[in-house]
Amino acid sequence: MVAANEVGLKSVVNELSVLLGDRLQRSRVVCEQHGQGEGSSAVMPPDAVAFPHTNDEVAAIVQACHRHRVAVIPYGAGTSLEGHLLALEGGVCIDLSQMNSVLEVCPEDMDCRVQAGVTREQLNTELRHTGLFFPVDPGANASLGGMTSTRASGTTTVRYGSMQSNVMGLTIVTPQGEIIRTGSRARKSAAGYDLTHLYVGAEGTLGVITEVQLRLHPIPEQMRAAVCSFASVGEAVQAVIEVMQCGIGVARIELLNALQMQACIRYSKLDGFEAAPTLFFEFHGSETVVNEQISAVEGVVEAHGGSGFRWAADMEHRNALWAARHNAYFAAKAMWPGHEGMATDLCVPISALAESIDFAERKALELKLSCPVVGHVGDGNFHMLIMFDRSDQSQCERAATLSKAMVEQALAVGGTCTGEHGIGVGKKAYLLQEHGNAVELMRVLKRALDPDNLMNPGKVFDL
Repeated sequence: MVAANEVGLKSVVNELSVLLGDRLQRSRVVCEQHGQGEGSSAVMPPDAVAFPHTNDEVAAIVQACHRHRVAVIPYGAGTSLEGHLLALEGGVCIDLSQMNSVLEVCPEDMDCRVQAGVTREQLNTELRHTGLFFPVDPGANASLGGMTSTRASGTTTVRYGSMQSNVMGLTIVTPQGEIIRTGSRARKSAAGYDLTHLYVGAEGTLGVITEVQLRLHPIPEQMRAAVCSFASVGEAVQAVIEVMQCGIGVARIELLNALQMQACIRYSKLDGFEAAPTLFFEFHGSETVVNEQISAVEGVVEAHGGSGFRWAADMEHRNALWAARHNAYFAAKAMWPGHEGMATDLCVPISALAESIDFAERKALELKLSCPVVGHVGDGNFHMLIMFDRSDQSQCERAATLSKAMVEQALAVGGTCTGEHGIGVGKKAYLLQEHGNAVELMRVLKRALDPDNLMNPGKVFDL
């Protein structure tokens, strides 16, 4: 850990102790818990952790840190994967998990306002009697502030869009400790710069998100799910491409490769499933629309050699079908005990998806690495989990080589180095490779809004 400037830190701690009492923590256990996410980065704890309850308390914390030039690291649920939470320069971590109130729900307008610490599962539980739901599902019970900060998406993006499409406005505490509100409850606006979406995906480097105004969606009349297997990943992806080109409005299309299915079958004790490339579909809508979608998709899938269909309409059976997908990460960890998983996160034009996954699988075999694959293939996003033994230097080097090769191939076909996990610490070099001198404009914005580089310093790019 790199400690913050000692004089400034001491002054901040004294001020915040008066403000927060025992909601300012400096114990080693608490700081280390807040110095890592769920990725494979080493722990880099902050010097202190603050647990505010209100916007004014967040503003006071940031004001104290600004006066004394101490770094600030926003923290939601700790589920990020690219080192977003590492305290590279020490400082104060602002844990927003206790700011977890649903402030307002407007069923007539299908929107709501929540504090940043509200998780997606909590929100949907509170919405259950309104006929509405919030659809963005990154696969973890992440906080909505954190999901906004990383521009998260997930399994339902193909139908409902990512956080960028579903955030209408924000409450932000600026690096100087001023509280501002962006956006509105209107469904569109041409009023000035789009500040809301400047902060969506900024990864805590421009300010602290404390409240989020969200777009909600009607709970579909019917939801049905299906699973089918293929002889190869290429055939599965070709089926996905045709489904998308036909404009069939599926809610989810997920791909698991043979190795990932093998892990999931063992972990979830799934009967009747085959360790083969597998697509998971979900359809939302009226009974008539869903039946039409199913019929159209079934025809496409059969034309590409899909087999072993399993359909489900009720929630219990849908959940059983999706068990393999939702437990994919834990299944991989269980299949390779003692190994860490380096999660890649590439997104390419859907026409290049089969080529990119094939390249990744061939490269993994060449480097003798075990690499299950899952993908939100309806929007061209896939994750290869590179399993490696950290105590084996050769495996560490081969894992890094594979990750780099995959990013370079994705960029070569017009893709991006991250579809939903963000840049954090781990992908700064790739951001430069992807955007070139446009990164300098990002630096200009950062310097203008945060001239002292106190907000989550060292993330996204270097100054």
